[in-house]
Amino acid sequence: MTKRSIAKYKIDRRLGCNLWGRPKSPFNRRNSRPGQHGVVGQKRKLSDYGTQLFAKQKLRFYYGDLTETQFRNIYKKASNLKGDTGQILIELLERRLDSVVYRMKFVPTIFSARQFVNHGHVKVNGKRVTIPSYSVKDEDIVEVKEDSKKINIVQESIISQEREIPEYLEVDQKELKGRFLRAPLMHDVPYPVTMEPNLVIEFYSR
Repeated sequence: MTKRSIAKYKIDRRLGCNLWGRPKSPFNRRNSRPGQHGVVGQKRKLSDYGTQLFAKQKLRFYYGDLTETQFRNIYKKASNLKGDTGQILIELLERRLDSVVYRMKFVPTIFSARQFVNHGHVKVNGKRVTIPSYSVKDEDIVEVKEDSKKINIVQESIISQEREIPEYLEVDQKELKGRFLRAPLMHDVPYPVTMEPNLVIEFYSR
């Protein structure tokens, strides 16, 4: 197991929230920060910089603990496009293939979605794609390869009542195939916690 896979179990407690809304989150059992000094100072008031940093880390971690370089590059791309930068940032994150696979409930977590794509279990418009950051376009068809449909985590995830499939996706749960209908607006994205992309923009605009 990688260091990142191990660390993800501490992310909820570090951020002080159940980031993915999972019943098994360690935050549900112990909501203090990890470490021997976790309880001390956990209600400390953040500075403006700290608040912006917290918002950035929360969004970055939510999408599978993207590296700082990856996340900054997505921000730069969003800032170079016309429109609301915060809205565009969310759209770019939701268009990532690993995000789409996660939203379509083909796998239980964003971390498993990245691995699932990496291992070649996903096709886009009939062609295998192994790049988690691949940007899905409107009307693209995303599906699980035929010989991958019987994998246990796929079968368990698709019948799970833990998450709902958002309206900007159309999914055939029997065929394990879905369509990316349109770019989501901020209120369309089913975040279990409040996300503040405006603070992320402020952080990078300093």
